[in-house]
Amino acid sequence: MITPDAKRITLIAVLLVFLLSALDQTIVSTAMPRIVSQLGGLDLYAWVTTAYMLTSTVTVPIYGKLGDIFGRKAVLIVGISIFLVGSMLCGLAGEFGDLPLLGNGMVQLIVFRAIQGIGGGALFTSAFAIIADLYPPRERAKFAGVLGGVFGLASILGPVIGGFFTDLGATNIAGLEVAGWRWVFYVNLPLSAIALFMIYFKMPVIAHLKPGKIDFLGAALITIGVVPLLLALTWGGGDYAWMSSEIRGLIGLAAAALIAFAYVESKVSNPILPLGLFNNKVFVTANTAGFVTMMAFMGCVTFLPLYMQLGQGVKATTSGLSMLPMMAGLIFSSTVVGQLITRTGKYKPFMLIGSAVMMVGVFLLSRVDQHTTTLDLAWRMVIFGLGIGPAMSTSNIAIQNAVAQSEMGVATASAQFFRQIGGTFGVAIFGAVLTNNIASLNLAAAGKTIDLGALHGMAASGAMSAVDLARADVLRAGIVNAITGVFVVATFVAVVALIATALIPALPLEARDTEGPAPAEPD
Repeated sequence: MITPDAKRITLIAVLLVFLLSALDQTIVSTAMPRIVSQLGGLDLYAWVTTAYMLTSTVTVPIYGKLGDIFGRKAVLIVGISIFLVGSMLCGLAGEFGDLPLLGNGMVQLIVFRAIQGIGGGALFTSAFAIIADLYPPRERAKFAGVLGGVFGLASILGPVIGGFFTDLGATNIAGLEVAGWRWVFYVNLPLSAIALFMIYFKMPVIAHLKPGKIDFLGAALITIGVVPLLLALTWGGGDYAWMSSEIRGLIGLAAAALIAFAYVESKVSNPILPLGLFNNKVFVTANTAGFVTMMAFMGCVTFLPLYMQLGQGVKATTSGLSMLPMMAGLIFSSTVVGQLITRTGKYKPFMLIGSAVMMVGVFLLSRVDQHTTTLDLAWRMVIFGLGIGPAMSTSNIAIQNAVAQSEMGVATASAQFFRQIGGTFGVAIFGAVLTNNIASLNLAAAGKTIDLGALHGMAASGAMSAVDLARADVLRAGIVNAITGVFVVATFVAVVALIATALIPALPLEARDTEGPAPAEPD
């Protein structure tokens, strides 16, 4: 019997773990310009993020299955430990000059970020699965809302903390000078240590019902399938043309590996991702809705800062804080909806309402122009945030409620896996839309093209002549139209998300014991 105190302490530790994982996805971007200026390697800039994304995404389903076999506690302890070591190594990148095999500081940082991502893959997945282990379906809804709030909070705090440490500059610790940006990684150390202590000593060991051998071949094939796919989505339309031999080769390799993965999973006794889950209508439709919802979400949050900087003249350093209205809506709605689901025992109405409000919010964002005021944009972002909160936080509840306890880990991991892939698709597809929109506009005035990167800085400093200012206005209007074109496409994606949500079966959320069987799916 798990005591209320043990549940409470475990929940606090899980929230801390979740905050760590969410914070790490937003805190690093603010420090990157300073990191590049010190370590060099501007051509490797994107790889600092890509390395973490690749390893954290590909390990999600593996950790989910390992949690079902060995228990969530053991997997989470391993994940936090790897994340802690990776964070420490990231902070040390370049401190000792070039290293054998690892090369210069920027290459070191990329390798260490990949290690950090291997640990990070366990954090999100384990957090949701542990709550499913500790609380019955109806009660866990309110905690899913709290996790959504933590994610929104991390999205706000990340850029602020990252900016603070970066601007802090070098500090002297015991005679050693530590660059300010390194604290972006070092801040993870005490938080990870506290979470590790609480999990190790206070979290109860929960019995699991599906012992078995590790599917090493399945793990290898899903890695070979997902990594080239993510690389193709990351590089396509930028580093390489979409129809280049490199991108086609990556996609072909990914397709072959994923087909082989499906075949292997149909034969082994203890698969990483049981194909039988795809016979569960809730599992399929909820993951589809999560995938498409994350596409729409990333299509907006990725390009909203660009619109603010070029369309509204907001400084780059404060554009992250300008997302506060959206995050406030997300935190509020995910928390309130979690409480309402717990009270009513129903999730489907709130998922539908959230998807519908999200769709309206994206549509409203597609109607902005270069004359839209900050206040006018803020209320549109609030509506979008109010919709995205329940749309994103409730899919896990539906999936966990529809599967057996013995498959809770892999089912929860699959939801996170499909959302992360959906987010990657969103960034790639909407980035291609933006590129094509810009290419289709005549943004050169009188034979002179204005540098996009310098546009805001020139206007803010008054460094433009009247003629250049007129050209900049033309360019600004064109760029804004190109960005709002992305939001138009995102509106159609949001419609698809609403349709997918409507197809999710509405199973009752029972206040059942966590060891009991999942409710049967209706015919």
